[in-house]
Amino acid sequence: MSRLSVWFHGARSRTLGAGVTPVVVGTAAAGTAELWRFLAALLVAVALQVGVNYANDVHDAVRGVDTPERLGPTRLTATGLASPRAVTVAALACVLVAGIAGLALAAATTLWLVPLGAIAMLALWFYSGGPRPYAELGLGELMVFVFFGVMATAGTAYVQAETVSSAAWWSSAAMGFLAVAILVANNLRDIRTDEAAGKRTLAVRLGDRRTRVFYRACVVAAFAVVALGVAVGIVDPARGMPGLAALALVASVAATGPIRRVAKAQGRDLIAVLVGTARLQLVFGALLALGLWIAGASAP
Repeated sequence: MSRLSVWFHGARSRTLGAGVTPVVVGTAAAGTAELWRFLAALLVAVALQVGVNYANDVHDAVRGVDTPERLGPTRLTATGLASPRAVTVAALACVLVAGIAGLALAAATTLWLVPLGAIAMLALWFYSGGPRPYAELGLGELMVFVFFGVMATAGTAYVQAETVSSAAWWSSAAMGFLAVAILVANNLRDIRTDEAAGKRTLAVRLGDRRTRVFYRACVVAAFAVVALGVAVGIVDPARGMPGLAALALVASVAATGPIRRVAKAQGRDLIAVLVGTARLQLVFGALLALGLWIAGASAP
């Protein structure tokens, strides 16, 4: 591979939609879109996701978690494609880019975004770094729900409209569950190697069978949130979601594949579950954003 391809694969490009989609959905939920704010929010989300992937790459290699037996995307440090120092610098560069874009958004809206951004950056580093990485405490899924679901979606809505609508809150929960499903699919694949290396992720703690159940529950929860939000919106539009948000439920077609595969997939076959879940989030998010945008445009 070329040097650019090496870094591209090391960023785990097939799951980068987890950073892009909440920004698109949050913008649609805001009902208004200022291009530079959208691009800045997108830069924050993608830079933080790539940054956490690079940080995880170097931390897991140094801790001996990444071994030749590990399945999944190319790891830069463990394979020797890049030095630990180079990968660390790349991760910090991503943090810097996210920080600059975040400061611009804070200056245009509220300075309260600064401490929230700082917390997100610390969460990036301590996911798999530091003396007690929280991924090894089984807290990775919770943090992904918070940062790649609630903060990414509702935060984007805020920087666009300087308020967070009920539709944005409901959407943030749905996007959070799908982001968690991506992580669960990833950690399910790595249970054997993580356990051997002493990395006690939530998947390791739950075990193979219960992790598969948890994965399905996360996917179903994303659809249930939208259905419930629309139902509440029928009774009280100020507290629920517009009816057109139900367009996201059409994405159930894209959910059948990974849900069916996760029942029996083993080893490398679990990679298809991960890729399918990332694809599901893109389809779900696109349909949800479309429904919210049409609803907002047609509102009196």
